[in-house]
Amino acid sequence: FLKLFAGEILMEFARVNVFKYKHFVVPISGGKSFTFPLVGTVVSKYHTPGNFIDTDTIGHAEKVISLDQKLVSAIFLADIDEAMTHFEVRSKYSAEIGEELARAYDTNVSRVMTLAARASNPLTGRAGGSSITNANIGSDAALLEAAFYTAAQTFDEKNVPDQGRSGFFRPAQYYLLAQRDRLINKELGGVADIRSGTISTVAGIDIVKTNNLVQADDRANTAIPARYRADYSTVRGVFSHPMAAGTVELMSMGLTSEYEARRQGTFMVASYVVGHDWLRPECAIEVRTAAPAA
Repeated sequence: FLKLFAGEILMEFARVNVFKYKHFVVPISGGKSFTFPLVGTVVSKYHTPGNFIDTDTIGHAEKVISLDQKLVSAIFLADIDEAMTHFEVRSKYSAEIGEELARAYDTNVSRVMTLAARASNPLTGRAGGSSITNANIGSDAALLEAAFYTAAQTFDEKNVPDQGRSGFFRPAQYYLLAQRDRLINKELGGVADIRSGTISTVAGIDIVKTNNLVQADDRANTAIPARYRADYSTVRGVFSHPMAAGTVELMSMGLTSEYEARRQGTFMVASYVVGHDWLRPECAIEVRTAAPAA
């Protein structure tokens, strides 16, 4: 029973989680943080014969991502429920645990991607994050489409690699794009399919539909670690490259269970230990209706 239950949790986690494979994840075997080195670039210059060639200094910085406290999701399964509706109860409980942990993981990654877009670059002379702001951008398909080309141009100008670019949007914005005539028209190179209600790419950027894109004012949200607290209420999407954000993973999701005779049932808790933060701000662009509150 335990093995089947754990497997179902992992399956639900993989199904719901969309941010995990769109950013940089580093598993560690011990410790409480991980340091990501950030390396700048050098310049070229013409040489006059006979002169010494002076070396250039490459900029260095680092980003330390600390682990959060263990995140848990727990249930109690009474043995009478297990006896009467064993399979149905187990599948529903496992689905709920897996989906909740996935939502928490995804939401935190979306937070740090957004924070990356608001951050300055720790490397001197390198570009920071960017934003695309328009009061109607969450409800106007033309503005949304234009945002993709603005984002692509911005990434190009910052030398962000083409491969791996993604745009994360909630269903309301996703389906606005999927109905956009220009994107449906195959003669114009359209990639949307009105029959299935899907759209995959605009301006070379993959479109990811998710309910886990944060859209709340979390400045006073004490249920999350302090570094994730900010105003996200005006966010309508975020463009990113995998290097925009990073996750340090000490303990991947696992399940512990114990039968409690006094309560006549099994207590089960699923958990993981990870930490998230932004890495390279030039790799993130926030799409918003207005500037966030300070």
